[in-house]
Amino acid sequence: MRSKIHNVSATTPNWDRERNIAGKYEPWKKLLHVIRRYQAVSAKGGITQFFKPVLVLQYRFWSAICGADIPLNSNLGGGLIMRHPNGIVIHPDADIGPNCLIFQQVTIGAGNTPGFPKIGGHVDIGAGAKILGGITIGNHVKIGANSVVIHDVPDNCTALGIPARIINNISSES
Repeated sequence: MRSKIHNVSATTPNWDRERNIAGKYEPWKKLLHVIRRYQAVSAKGGITQFFKPVLVLQYRFWSAICGADIPLNSNLGGGLIMRHPNGIVIHPDADIGPNCLIFQQVTIGAGNTPGFPKIGGHVDIGAGAKILGGITIGNHVKIGANSVVIHDVPDNCTALGIPARIINNISSES
């Protein structure tokens, strides 16, 4: 029997998770939409570059509303969810895979290990967690609230504590 955790893909983004729903106030979706539009305009080049100043203003507005520090050039996989984006800080050189869930007050950035975090697909990051340095977080991982992750975490595991330690392999759960 397949584990419930694998119902969400770690490789194929579910763009419906980011889709704005009419009448529903979800500022984090507006922020992600502006970031993605800015990245698309930057990649396209040409006359579309005239839209960049407007997108930067929209980005600054939604960043202030959300209270999040997510640079316009961030490497964010599709299907990202940030239900409570207040205090989320993501370094622009960090890589975040598809279908991740990030709660409030999370920091993803530099640490003692050279480099920046590479986070796999379908990773749930609890409130207040810190993921620091040139580490790799596998697919289908859960990071506990207030954990400080400074070492690699393999696929299908849960990491908790300060510093975080792997407490179980969740691929065996059903």
